[in-house]
Formats: sequence, structure tokens, C-alpha cells
Amino acid sequence: MGTKSAMNWITLWASLLFVVILGFSRLSYGMFLPGIQRVIGGSYGQLGILGTVNFIGYLVGTLCLPPLITRYPARTVIMNWITCLLLGITLIGSATSDHVIELGLWRFAIGWLSAFATVFVLSIALDAVRPAERGAASGLIWLGGSAGILATGLFAPLTIDPSHLQGWRYAWAIMGVFGIMAACGFALVSRTRGNELACSQNGSKPQEKEVEPVHRLLWNPKKLLFLIASYFFFGAGYIVYFTYLIPYLVSKGIPSLYAGLIWSGIGFAGLFNGWIGGKAIDRWPSGYTLASGLTLGTIGVCGVTANNMLFTVLGAAMIGLVSFITPPLMTTALLRRHVPHRAYASCLSLATAVFAAGQIFGPLVGGVVVERYGLQFGVASSAIFMAIAAALAGLFGHRQRKLERRELTING
Repeated sequence: MGTKSAMNWITLWASLLFVVILGFSRLSYGMFLPGIQRVIGGSYGQLGILGTVNFIGYLVGTLCLPPLITRYPARTVIMNWITCLLLGITLIGSATSDHVIELGLWRFAIGWLSAFATVFVLSIALDAVRPAERGAASGLIWLGGSAGILATGLFAPLTIDPSHLQGWRYAWAIMGVFGIMAACGFALVSRTRGNELACSQNGSKPQEKEVEPVHRLLWNPKKLLFLIASYFFFGAGYIVYFTYLIPYLVSKGIPSLYAGLIWSGIGFAGLFNGWIGGKAIDRWPSGYTLASGLTLGTIGVCGVTANNMLFTVLGAAMIGLVSFITPPLMTTALLRRHVPHRAYASCLSLATAVFAAGQIFGPLVGGVVVERYGLQFGVASSAIFMAIAAALAGLFGHRQRKLERRELTING
């Protein structure tokens, strides 16, 4: 199977799909929360639980994936197309919600489908790229999420301003249509790749028992456990920040246009983060590289505690620049380096399940903090999770260095 450079049509369309998978389906909810509350009702704590419902769907989806991939390894392209098509349709469906329970069901379905789409799109796209450039390719794909945040922020005057009560509905419908178009585009460019994959699978079917060693690889403290644990706490931290940041800004009386520009600023900074982070992990494939971005992100979150809007904005920009896209793309790239080729999709699915569990745990804790201590402390609580994630990534880097030294001693 011929491989391509990081910049190719498959990674481009994958990036456009991540605009939908991450920016629109997952993180637009935090931006639309004030508008949704005005129409549907409920407290921010109650509506925050819908974020948890979304990630329960995400977790269920990731747990369903490994047996599906094992059973139908050559059909990932068609399964991905169906999944992404349905994701666009469910975004349109969620725009019709009139009650919290109804919206919760749509959020669950969106979480379930986005879990499938995340793993399928990454495994299909990265498999088509040369190994030395997979970090850069991962960065290009994940920066689609930043572009989605940037675009979502531009909807702010329509979705936050009280004079546009139904604005969030129109925005979600437009996003759903874009998602359907991106799904069709990715299916077209990856169709040839799917045929090549089917041929390769037919040519080498016998050894299908690589999955169990990979499980042991993930949960082994001497291997990948600290990396996976870091991914869990990052999931908990970043989702709390993105769920409650806009409600916090609105509660401080920030005009909807400015709140949207702050949100878009995170996305704009993340565009650079995706490319720089991908290049960095290709050059320094270490847990230390990941830990540095998470540490700076922790400092960025702490900006909200200063009771100064300038520090809050600068902190948001820092998160967008170094620690919003970086952890997922670096974790994706590091896994690709340490996991056997044939087991990568199943392994990524398990890692994504851990990430989803973090995104369930985070809003539960954040919702309690918001109800008891207010939105400011709710947003700031994400710094605790980010700091733990940074420490665990550093431990993974330390473990990597010890193993490298041992190998040098043995070979030396």
C-alpha cells in the first residue's frame, strides 16, 4: 500500500470532518448554552448534565467499536461514511428540540456517532500517511476542531443575543448540512484507500490475536498506562472549561459579539497549535512534549481566577495555542508509534473510551462546583484536572527515557 505525505486530500477532508466531529457536534454546545437555556429552561448545572449524557454516548460508542472493527476490518470506509452522514442528520435533529429530555436523547446519539467517527476518520487518514509524517498529519486533522470552534464563535451574535431566541437552532441546522457534505467528500477521497485496505486484509488474515497483548500494553505502568491516564484527566479538564466558559462570560455582562470573538480566538489560536503540535511530536515523540503543552494550559485556565477580563482572554488564547488540540493529536501520534499496526484502530478506540470517561467525570464534578460556588470556580476547577494530566504525561516521558537508556545500554 502506497503512503502519502501529511498534506493530501484524505487528511484535508478528514480535517473538514473534524470541524463537525469536534467543533460542531461536541463543543458548540457550550457556546449555545445561554440561548438553549432561554428557550428550553433549566439551570446551568442541569444543562451541564446533558454534556455528560453526550459523553456517555461517546463512551458507549467507543466500547462498541473494537468488536466491530475486528469483525469487519475491511469495511471501515463504508461504516465511517454511514456514521458521519448520520452525525450530520442528528445535528439537524437536535435543532428541533423543545424539551431537556428530547435534547438529551439527541446529545446521546451525537456522542455515540462522534465516537465512531473519531476513530474511523483518524485510522483511515493516518494509515494513508508516511510514518515519519503522521504527527503532522494528526495535527492537520485535529486543527479541524479548532476551525469548528472558530466558526462556532462567529455564530455568537445569532446564538447568544436574547433578540435571536431561535438562533441556536438555525446554527445547528447549518452545521448538520455542512457535516453531510463533509461526509460525502471524505467518502469519495478515501474510497480507493478502502479498496486497497480490503485487498491487504484478504492477503494476511491468519494472525488475528494481537488485540489481547495490546490491552496489556495499554494498562501496563511500564508501557502506556501513564499516557492513557493523562488522556483521561485532560478529557475531564478541557470539557469543563469549554462547557462553562461562555456562560461565565455572559454572566459577567460581556456582549455576545465579544464572547463569540473570545471563543473564535481560541479556535484561531488552535489552528496554529494543530500544525506546531504535530511537527513537535514528530521531532520530539515524548511524553515531555505533551506535558509542556498541558502545563501551559493549566496556567491559561488559572487566568479566570484573576477577576480580570484581560487575563481571562489571554488564558483562553494560551489554551487554544498550546493545549486544546495538542493533547489529542499527540496522544494519537504516540499511540501510533507504540502500538502494532493492525491493532491501532482498536487501541485508539480504547484510548478514546478512557478520554470519554474523563469527559463524563469532569462535567459531573464541574456541575457540582458551579451549583455550589458559581461559574467562575466551575471554570477554574478544570485547572486541577489539567495539572494532573500534565504530571502523568511527564511520568510517561520519564518512563520512555528510562526504556530508551536501557535499550542503548543493551545495544551499546
